[in-house]
Amino acid sequence: MSDRTPPATGRLLVSGCDVLRVPPEGECEILRAQDIVVTDGVIEAVRPTGTTGIPGPTGATGPTGATDVIDGRGLLAVPGLVNAHTHSPMVLMRGAAEDVTVEGWFNDRVWPMESNLTPEDVRAGARLACAEMIRSGVTTFADHYFFPEQIAEAVAETGLRADIAPTYFSSRGEAALEDTVRFAEAWHGGADGRVTVSLGPHAPYTVDDGDLRTLAGHARRLGLRMHIHAAEHLEQTRSSLERRDITPIRVLHDTGVLDAGALIAHGCGIVQDDLPLLAEYAGTTAVACCPKVYLKHALSPLTPVRDLLDTGVAVAVGTDGAAGHNTLDVWEALRLVALTQKQAVRDATWMTVSDTLRLAMRGGARALGRRDEIGALEPGMRADIVLTDLTGLHCRPLHDPRAALVYSARASDVRTVVVDGRVLMRDGRLLTVDEPALLAEADARVARILDTSHGRAVQHYDP
Repeated sequence: MSDRTPPATGRLLVSGCDVLRVPPEGECEILRAQDIVVTDGVIEAVRPTGTTGIPGPTGATGPTGATDVIDGRGLLAVPGLVNAHTHSPMVLMRGAAEDVTVEGWFNDRVWPMESNLTPEDVRAGARLACAEMIRSGVTTFADHYFFPEQIAEAVAETGLRADIAPTYFSSRGEAALEDTVRFAEAWHGGADGRVTVSLGPHAPYTVDDGDLRTLAGHARRLGLRMHIHAAEHLEQTRSSLERRDITPIRVLHDTGVLDAGALIAHGCGIVQDDLPLLAEYAGTTAVACCPKVYLKHALSPLTPVRDLLDTGVAVAVGTDGAAGHNTLDVWEALRLVALTQKQAVRDATWMTVSDTLRLAMRGGARALGRRDEIGALEPGMRADIVLTDLTGLHCRPLHDPRAALVYSARASDVRTVVVDGRVLMRDGRLLTVDEPALLAEADARVARILDTSHGRAVQHYDP
C-alpha cells in the first residue's frame, strides 16, 4: 500500500471568499466575505473575513498565523463534489462506444475492449481520470473496476479521496473473490484515510446468490459497504421477475447485501414493491443517479429520485464511466439530474437548486458512508474545498450564485482545489499531476485497448 501523498499538516487559510453553506435540509445560502481556517486537514472555522482571535501555530492570530494563504476574493468556495458512481479507467474508452444499444455497448464494444486491459493500462487511465476530476472540482469519487490496486495507487499519488470497489463476476471464480477481499483488507483506510474500500459484486445478473451472500458476510466482518449495479433499467427488473419471480432489489435484500449497507448504481428499474425493502435499510442504503447515460441509451424511466428520498434512502450524483458519460464532470451530471427529474415528475418546483447541490455534496458523502467528514464546509469537516469563479459571461449577471452553480457553471470555472487540507490545484495549475505525461501515456495505449478483432470479452451481457 502506498501513502505517497502525505496528509496536510499545519494551517491553511482561504481568505476573503464567499462560501456556499449546504445544510442537511432547506435552502442553501451564500455567506459573503468569509475566511476558511484549516488545521491539519480539518476545517477549524468559517468566519467573517478579518476576524481575529483564533491562534496560529506559534500563537499568532489571524491570517499571519497560517502556513499557507489562498486569496479567495471574488471566488465562491463550495464543498468538493462527490462523483458517487464511476469507472475511472474507462476514460481510455471515451467516445469509443457511441450510438449503440445497451446490448451492443456491452457485448460489441466495452466488454471486448476491457478484455485487453493490463494493470498498467488501468493505472494510466485512473491517473488521467483523477486529473480530470481535480480540474472539475470533484474531490471524492466512488469507483468500481478491475485492478483496484492500480486505482488506489493513482488516488494516493494525486491526493484525491476515493471509495474503491473491485469489480467481481462469479464467472471469475473463487480465487477472484478472495482477491477482492484481500484488496479490501490491505487498502481500506489507506493513503492516510483518503482511500476506503467497498466490496464490488458487479450485479445480481452476473454474480450468483451464493457469492452475494459470501461477499455480504465479508462486508459485515470488515465493516465495509457494498457497491453494486442493480435494477439498472426496467427491462432488467422485468427479466428478473420472469426468470426468478423476484426483483433485483429483492435479490439484494434476500442475500444480505442491503443488510451490509449498499450503494446501488442507477436503480432506474426500482419499482414500488422495492421501496419497503429499501426503507428497511434506509440509513445505510444509497442510489447513485447518472442521468446522461440513461438519456444516451434511450432508457426509461429514470432513477425514481423523489420516491427514494421520500423513503429515506440517500440519493447521490454520479457520472458512470466516460465510455458512456464521456466526461467525469459532476457539474454536467447534477444539471441533468435537476432537469430530468423535473421532467419525470412534471413539476417545475421539484428538484430545486438547493436540493440538487445537496445531492452532489451531502448526498454523495452519505452514499459513501462519510456524512460526518465531507459534503459541507463546516467546522470539524475534512477540508475538501473548491474555489469557483462565477464571473464569466455565461454566469453574468449573477443574480443567484446557487442557480449559476446548477445551470450555468462549467468545470473550467474551477480555479483551486483542496483535499484534506492539501492544495491539489492552485489558480488552474495542477500540483500533483504531470498532465502532459499523462496524456502522452494514455494516447500511446488506446490503439491496442480499442482493438476488438480478437473476439474476447470479460463477460456477456444477458440480464
